[in-house]
Amino acid sequence: MFLIALLRPNRSSRFNKASLPVFLRLALFIFFLHVLPDTLAVVSKDRSEQSQASVNGYITEAATGEAIWGANVVLEGTTIGVSTNSSGFYSLNRIPPGEYTILVSFVGFNEFRKEVSLSSGETLRLNIELTEAGLQMDEITVTSEFIDRESRQNIGVTTVPTRLIRETPAVLQADVFRSIQLLPGITSASDFSSGLYIRGGSPDQTLILLDNTTVYNPSHFFGFFSTFNPDAIRDVRVFKGGFPAEYGGRLGSVVDIYNKDGNRRRRAGTASVGLLSSRFSVEGPYSRGSYMLAVRRSTLEPLLWSLQGNVDNIPESFYFLDINGKLNFDASDTDRLSVSFYSGLDDVVFPAADDLLLKLYYGNLTGSTTWRRILGPGLFSTLTFTGSRYFNEPVFEFGGTVFERRNTVTDFSMKADLDWNISSSHNFKAGIWTGNVEVTIADQFDGQRTQQSRIDSWYFSGYLQDRWEISPEWIFTGGLRGSWYSSGDYFRLEPRAALEYRPHPDIRLQTAAGRYYQFKSLITNEAFSGFDIWLLTDDGVAPSYGDQFLAGVKWNPVPEWSVELEGFYRTMRQLFEFDPRIPDTAGLDYNELFRFGRGYAYGVELLLQRNTGRLTGFAGYTWGTSRRSYPGFNNSNMFPPRFDRIHDLNILLNYSLSDRWMATTVFSYGTGQAYTEPLGRTQIRNPFNDDNDNPLIVGRVNASRLPAYHRLDIGFTRYGRFFNLGDSELQLQLINVYSRRNVWFYQFNFDENPPERSAVRMLPIIPSVTYTVNF
Repeated sequence: MFLIALLRPNRSSRFNKASLPVFLRLALFIFFLHVLPDTLAVVSKDRSEQSQASVNGYITEAATGEAIWGANVVLEGTTIGVSTNSSGFYSLNRIPPGEYTILVSFVGFNEFRKEVSLSSGETLRLNIELTEAGLQMDEITVTSEFIDRESRQNIGVTTVPTRLIRETPAVLQADVFRSIQLLPGITSASDFSSGLYIRGGSPDQTLILLDNTTVYNPSHFFGFFSTFNPDAIRDVRVFKGGFPAEYGGRLGSVVDIYNKDGNRRRRAGTASVGLLSSRFSVEGPYSRGSYMLAVRRSTLEPLLWSLQGNVDNIPESFYFLDINGKLNFDASDTDRLSVSFYSGLDDVVFPAADDLLLKLYYGNLTGSTTWRRILGPGLFSTLTFTGSRYFNEPVFEFGGTVFERRNTVTDFSMKADLDWNISSSHNFKAGIWTGNVEVTIADQFDGQRTQQSRIDSWYFSGYLQDRWEISPEWIFTGGLRGSWYSSGDYFRLEPRAALEYRPHPDIRLQTAAGRYYQFKSLITNEAFSGFDIWLLTDDGVAPSYGDQFLAGVKWNPVPEWSVELEGFYRTMRQLFEFDPRIPDTAGLDYNELFRFGRGYAYGVELLLQRNTGRLTGFAGYTWGTSRRSYPGFNNSNMFPPRFDRIHDLNILLNYSLSDRWMATTVFSYGTGQAYTEPLGRTQIRNPFNDDNDNPLIVGRVNASRLPAYHRLDIGFTRYGRFFNLGDSELQLQLINVYSRRNVWFYQFNFDENPPERSAVRMLPIIPSVTYTVNF
């Protein structure tokens, strides 16, 4: 209760009055983080425990020294076992003195066994390196890591291997989010969108973290693909729903991404040339740690220049740039520090029509400094300082009239977490996330300022969480999170709970429920992410909230196959967005600009996976429904959002043709997106007035559907050597093999009655070639 009391501010506080209390709470919690754990370490060593031993350390890859998240560490013949955290740290506690064999396993790596002798009161520091298995195991890793043993411990959690990201056929560019969209419960808006629509939620309902730092716009090239360079990424973990109390700030889901630490064994690098972009990365060790630097830049400009004058609506100028970097410093056996950053931007000048010119300039800048410390047997702490800035500055020139907009989000924060393995049956976590966020919006029309707002808010959140292994069959995880924003003086509590029952070693029955709050909202355009606008709660604009309920079963009938079935139901309330019915926003207060709605979503997901053999892969199917409602719109009735997808099917297969060749195919099918059908115009002729009013008649909101979406992609990868300088990969891919021209949206000619409809279609068949050298 100390943590909750620390979080809750005085109700009378506002930003200009709350600065001192916020920093006072921050100072108190830093004391709590750095002094209390040492006290806990002493107190926890009661007389019975002083006669017991413990083992802790880091699990890393032998070839690179990269941390392994989710490796299983057990004492053979006992019930004592844990899994490594995102830093690769593990701790086995309360071990009676004696002789033991430590077993470490992780998919795609050889098992590690070591005999140890533990004496009374001993704390053994044992860092372990796992070696990669042979080629056949590498093939298994392509898909089996989707449900590795650690991710299977929690409902709604999936690990996406970076190898899958690199090898899945993709339009011009390997992409993190495009691979995530293949998972059950996750859909995309179109071929041109890398946005994540997870379990009936919009993209802003997904928290996206890069090295513990919030990324506000994770897209490039109008949203065509994501900002994350696959050469720089170490781990990708997706929480589709029911995420635990250690995460917060969003209604729906979490995508937690970590940059590579850098090779700690030797200097290495990657160079890749593709049609859309080229990439270069370098990593290596130094005397006290490691480093990594990755750069990606567009290479599409020569093609665009060649098309100008021959093809309409070609960008006059275009480029994007990504830079990822990370530096690690091993201060001691118990202390590790790291500094990471990301910088990305898009700069586009696009003549959309004869008299319409779009200028888009947007991007992200993030940075974090992290201190990881082993405080004692079973105690591990992480302290992170983060900074994130999103900017979006579109300009529209139409017939000589200029419209300009500037939207920025600046977010500085401190995040502190404590991970305490109290015993083999209890894992306790606690932490805070506090900082300041500023959101600005400024519109200018034909040189005149039409709208300007600036919301500056302190925020403070904290959580308590315990994973309790009641028995070998039953596991309960409970948590409580509290969040406060000074803009509007909102304080909210979010209880979370999950329960797992294992009637058989190969069967897991799981359920979870929780309350979730969101203090930010994104106004997004599904066609072009460069128009995105972030908004923040304030007086009269309360945070959105919702409840989630999940249930599922995970079954391994045989070692080669695994099956997952999950059902979900979630509510969404107090959804806030700009009210499109307001003709003129000038002079209105911030809270008068919004409309507030509600919604719900439910569905069932099935994942069938083959993990071993020459043929591996998975099939994922989702049946789902999503609805929204806003007062005064559609008679206040529920309607499906555009991204509502009733049926969604993805099949991915990998086949090892030989030691050098791998074939990959992906088939996708989905129900057509919802849209509102214009039916016609009324014919009203006024004999006394030539200006006749012929109002448009439309059908029910989003009651019509585009034709079903389906597409087949194939790819071949050849592994070889590049002049004995390094390993190489040649990827030959064919996107949309049978050239299905799926409909993106319909355009209507309202001069006709009924309106004439024409389809704007998505990608035709596209070949793609990428050559990568790893040196």
